[in-house]
Amino acid sequence: MENKVNNDARITSILKATHLDTALTGIPTFYLSELQITTLPEVELPQNRRLGHLVERIVSELINASENYTILHENLQIIDDKHTIGELDFIIQHKQTTAITHLELAYKFYLYDPTLSSKTIECWIGPNRRDALHEKLQKLQQKQFPLLYHEVTQSKLPNISVENVTQKLCVLTYLFVPYNQKIQFSEEYQKVIKGYYVDFHTFIQLHDEENVYYLPTKKEWGIDPAEHTIWLDYKATQTEIKLQLQHKHTPLCWKRHQNSYEQFFVTWW
Repeated sequence: MENKVNNDARITSILKATHLDTALTGIPTFYLSELQITTLPEVELPQNRRLGHLVERIVSELINASENYTILHENLQIIDDKHTIGELDFIIQHKQTTAITHLELAYKFYLYDPTLSSKTIECWIGPNRRDALHEKLQKLQQKQFPLLYHEVTQSKLPNISVENVTQKLCVLTYLFVPYNQKIQFSEEYQKVIKGYYVDFHTFIQLHDEENVYYLPTKKEWGIDPAEHTIWLDYKATQTEIKLQLQHKHTPLCWKRHQNSYEQFFVTWW
């Protein structure tokens, strides 16, 4: 059962999302809290857009609604000899200081797999193991941010001195760790950890008769489970999880136990 994504809850979830700090990314951070917003913008969220595009749309509206920033360029495609070599997410300007910032945005969910590496940064992978945090950061550092200085980009920004543009990253992140494993993380990681992950057998073991569940659609990931009103019983949830695991898809699950809420992934791997 899918309910329509609550726009206010979706927008609020973006504003409240935790940022991955410069200490972990190696890239200066732009915090959404820097936006001076007095009233949440009214955003009609298209139901057919992917999560990443929804977040981009919301952040765009938040910047436009702010009193201190304006967008000069958005989703600026860089095309060299009919070949698209990249895209810049945002070029924004501070209204008071006129300082210009190239802002890259990401909205990511990663699970910690300690078997991957002895380096913590290399152990964060996507729920279906198709992407990794360190690879994302490498792409940003080696491709996305240098793109600003490409001669084609400069020709697209004739009124901007790119050498004076600051580059910042806004990576809104949700980290999940193995259930019941005692792993010591730095404070920078601890504040971004939002839940845990289990295999199907452990999910069954952890069930309590007072639990109710919901499997959010991808577009609902990151919303506070407490905002949700439609819940499923254990049997229906178990059936749906089993089906998703058979297709090698790792579902996110929200759990309500009396008045407390948890979120976790159930992995097929």
